[in-house]
Amino acid sequence: MALTSKVTLRINATQTGSNDLGNPQFPMAFSQIDNMLDGTAAGQADLLFSDQRTITASSNEDLDLSGSLTDVYGTTLAFVKVKVIAIYAASGNTNNVQVGPAASNGFLGPFADASDQIDIAPGGTMLLTAPSAGWTVTASTGDLLNIANSGAGTGVTYDIVIIGTSA
Repeated sequence: MALTSKVTLRINATQTGSNDLGNPQFPMAFSQIDNMLDGTAAGQADLLFSDQRTITASSNEDLDLSGSLTDVYGTTLAFVKVKVIAIYAASGNTNNVQVGPAASNGFLGPFADASDQIDIAPGGTMLLTAPSAGWTVTASTGDLLNIANSGAGTGVTYDIVIIGTSA
């Protein structure tokens, strides 16, 4: 199997104002594209995990980045480096989706310390990339990414994509 990936962030916005002589507009375009070819070196990736998942009310799950996730073909994935984490919290959610290192054997990756977390509001997206060097996954001691439901009453659904390398 071979993996090629293109991660694109694009923001287009137009700010319109008014003054004595007209209605000026400021069009703003921002884009960042990261292309990664198949492989395990800088700027490359060879592993892809993607899924839609649901977490019950007041609950959480630890995603084991080194040995329990499977790809679309059923192959068990053991990430050594993570280069992309993208999570979309379904717009129909009532609660936030929380992302961070697990309490024990947590994957620190892009997080400054073990207590950090990112709250993704309903309809929100989190995109973290490190396409060159990636973030190190340490099997058995630093490989658990925690995804949590921020509240009670209802479950949360989220889509997740993780791209990385096996070496």
